[in-house]
Amino acid sequence: MIHPHDGTRTLTFFEILLGLLLVAIVLLQVARRLGLPYPSMLALAGVGVAFLPGIPPIHIDPDTALALFIAPVLLDAAYDYPLDAASRLWRPLTILVLGAVLVTAATIAGIGWWFANLPIAAAIALGAIVAPPDAAAATAVANSVSLPRRTVAVLKGESLLNDATALLLFNGALAVQTADGSNGEIALHLALAVPGGLLLGVASGWLLQRVNRFVAGTLGGNILQFVGAFVVWLVAEHLELSAVLAVVASGVTIARSAHRDTSPRVRVHSFAVWTTVVFLLNVVAFLLMGMQARVILGRLPASELPGQLGIVGLVVAGVVIARMLVVMAWNVASRRWAWVRGSLEPPTVSQGVLVGWAGMRGLLSLATAFALPPNFPQRDMVVLAAFAVVLATLVFQGLTLAPLIRLLKLDRLEDPEEEVAEARRRLTDTALTRLKDFPDAKALHATFSAKQRADDDPDCAEWLDRQRDAMLAVVDAQRHELDRLRRDETIGTEVFYQLQEELDWRALTLVPEEEKRIEEA
Repeated sequence: MIHPHDGTRTLTFFEILLGLLLVAIVLLQVARRLGLPYPSMLALAGVGVAFLPGIPPIHIDPDTALALFIAPVLLDAAYDYPLDAASRLWRPLTILVLGAVLVTAATIAGIGWWFANLPIAAAIALGAIVAPPDAAAATAVANSVSLPRRTVAVLKGESLLNDATALLLFNGALAVQTADGSNGEIALHLALAVPGGLLLGVASGWLLQRVNRFVAGTLGGNILQFVGAFVVWLVAEHLELSAVLAVVASGVTIARSAHRDTSPRVRVHSFAVWTTVVFLLNVVAFLLMGMQARVILGRLPASELPGQLGIVGLVVAGVVIARMLVVMAWNVASRRWAWVRGSLEPPTVSQGVLVGWAGMRGLLSLATAFALPPNFPQRDMVVLAAFAVVLATLVFQGLTLAPLIRLLKLDRLEDPEEEVAEARRRLTDTALTRLKDFPDAKALHATFSAKQRADDDPDCAEWLDRQRDAMLAVVDAQRHELDRLRRDETIGTEVFYQLQEELDWRALTLVPEEEKRIEEA
């Protein structure tokens, strides 16, 4: 885009987005090799990119950002989250979803009221903005480091529901501050938002699952899944219900029957699409969050910045300390009194420290801050505080999380590879039991018998390796023949790609398990 008055050229949004994705590709490889959570590095890179010459300010529309970036992440996380974990861990989840969010909001509200002279409703809105940890950040961090299964379940479960608590608190405080309705009307809206959101989510999940049967196995089916997430969010917003709970309930409802009704081909394809798209949305979201630094700092007069930074520093410290105090209070109480923790094993101090430290904020905090009306008291300071909390927690807490896990020796508590190996042994036993009904399947019986004995018998392991190498050599020879048939124009392009896909699926059943996974996924 060239300005006619001075002849200078600013980059278009598409050019900026393309450059950001190229930067992201490099940073993702760095994060992967160093074992760092990618949201931290992307947010920091976004800050640096924002101040490069020729980069125009990029404004985030709050409503669009929440629907575009939050809804798919929540649906994806809700689909994967095990309900048995939620029912088993309801006590710590309640403490984090309600206790930690409300205590953090109250702490920050006190700081805003006392030090920034904010009206009490505006101060509560500030507390609600910075209180909830981010679902995308929590999932990315939990997947990038080795953590005990219970800790991962708590962090992911918390990230699914705490947004709802914070948004309800934010909407109520904002309505009071802007005098948008009487206190009775506001209370009624908040009281209906939770059950209404849950009912909408369950109903929409039931409906989407049945509609999906007519488009399953098509590209349109994958599009329907994303459109469904966006529609559920927007309908909930329009009805003034909890959009977060609606999307989470929809995802859980879909998952309950999808594992049983979905064919393997559709499931593999759907997982691949969702993994890629959600990952891309997260990458763009964290980069755009970092790039808001220029927009936010540009609104503040230089003379006011030192005083504002002092208040912002208190807010950042308050967010970190409040969460740590709530988590450690629960930790101490649950270890001292069995009735507090129920049937759960008492958590260790190390686990409490880790959960307390893993409170990275993200897009929800920034988007809700931008959603404040222009006449909101000290709006620029509130937005700056939200951005500082997001950046400080993503960068400082995110980058120090892996060293903290190693320091606390939590990465040694569980061996995920042993868990996978044990599950595979049980599946092999099941296969051999079922093969007793097929006496003619001697080759299959020999293969599974060898798998059963491979861990203890080196000869069986070597035999399996030779069998796999032979089959891979066969597939490789078939690939060369397929290439020759295409070069000779014996077959057309469509037939070539169809048979190539068949060979790819055959090869995937033969390669070692660790070679089947995309590393970031």
